[in-house]
Amino acid sequence: MAILKVLSVPDPRLKIKAQPIEKVDLPARRLMDDLLETMYATEGVGLAATQVGIHQRIIVVDGSETDKPAPLKLANPELLWISEESALMPEACLSIPGQYADVQRFTRIKFRYLDEHNAMIEREASGLLAQVIQHEIDHLNGILFIDRLSSLKRDILLRKAIKMGKTGKT
Repeated sequence: MAILKVLSVPDPRLKIKAQPIEKVDLPARRLMDDLLETMYATEGVGLAATQVGIHQRIIVVDGSETDKPAPLKLANPELLWISEESALMPEACLSIPGQYADVQRFTRIKFRYLDEHNAMIEREASGLLAQVIQHEIDHLNGILFIDRLSSLKRDILLRKAIKMGKTGKT
């Protein structure tokens, strides 16, 4: 396994829509393992292949709300159902260093994906896991969490993130 370099704004590769994979084969499983290792090394709770410059529809998440890790490796994830209820939830992103904002997310979802064994899985999620799945699927579609904010707030956070990336400070 390897720790990969996470792209930061304003890298244009973060806006590229990822392509579905045909099946979860050995290279896809290796990528999933590398993404997971990178996610944990950078103290994230989710990571999309797009964030490391690979435009395949692969994400890893750990939405466990306990100290016990509960990693998920997902290929071609898609939302099947979203609740009518939504809530403002605090979000951050490994590709937008040091910036946080409240984002409107659905509180419950049903989703489908191929797991690391190429099995089609359907699941429901709520709370943090639902939020992280939505955030990472957005990445696969070239959408950053700041794209869901007002233009004023987005511009402020973007400028701060770019400055932080150049100087290493906030």
